[in-house]
Amino acid sequence: MKLESSYIKTKEVLNWKGLHLLNFAASACSQKVRIFMQLKGITWQDHQINLAADANYSDWFMGINPRAQVPVLIDNGEVHIESNDIMQYLESKFPSPCLLPNELQETMQEELQTEDDLHMDIRNISYRFMFGNKLMKKKNTIIKKYEDDAKIGEVLNYSHKSKVLNFYKGVSKEGVTNDAIVSSIDKFRKKFDQFEHRLSKQSYLLGDSVTLLDISWFIYVHRLSQVGYPFASHYPKINLWYQDLTTQEEFSSNTKNPFPVKVLMMITKIKDNILGTSLQKIVNF
Repeated sequence: MKLESSYIKTKEVLNWKGLHLLNFAASACSQKVRIFMQLKGITWQDHQINLAADANYSDWFMGINPRAQVPVLIDNGEVHIESNDIMQYLESKFPSPCLLPNELQETMQEELQTEDDLHMDIRNISYRFMFGNKLMKKKNTIIKKYEDDAKIGEVLNYSHKSKVLNFYKGVSKEGVTNDAIVSSIDKFRKKFDQFEHRLSKQSYLLGDSVTLLDISWFIYVHRLSQVGYPFASHYPKINLWYQDLTTQEEFSSNTKNPFPVKVLMMITKIKDNILGTSLQKIVNF
């Protein structure tokens, strides 16, 4: 989605030349855009927005993207938001190598919508098992700021506003509950059943070559693998697909967790082992 310049309050970015990517190393959506750009051989100027320090809620960043989300692509002063939209925009601008074949356009749109619909579910799992409930509780002042500034999002037809606000309000009050985790995993299982069958007949999710869809779902599978989802025993075809992509430098180098995230994950894992609240215990695989 391209934002009209009238929505941009941080006017300096309107004069930026070349391609710039505002992102965060541990952000799932940032990771898939970086993989996509690297597979394309696109060069860009990197700008890290530290989500752990709430830099996405700063006046400067929200003056660029009122949704307070990364990644953001700036192309010669044009501001583009939403990871799937950014990748499709870049595909049209840099058509080779092709990661979105014309004959798969309709199928791809349906699949990407399904993937996008699961974004809040991967966020549930990430906050609970990677970042820790207590450490990731949002201050009421930040929620209020997002709630107020996101009115601009309504003008942009931001349909997920209520979902995002409800998520942060829920985390602030009680963290991510076990019921929420079970519900999210059930949604992923339905899609994984489809992919397991599909990968028994072909190498990648939409055929015999990597596409945008493989990049998007690699991020989800990678994140779930990190928190203990048993792909090897439950979805061996998906596990082989994932392991194959992991050997490619573009995928492996862009999904390394920063040191602070590694520490949070270690603390959360130790706590879960002591309390018996790991993903496998909660879901009862």
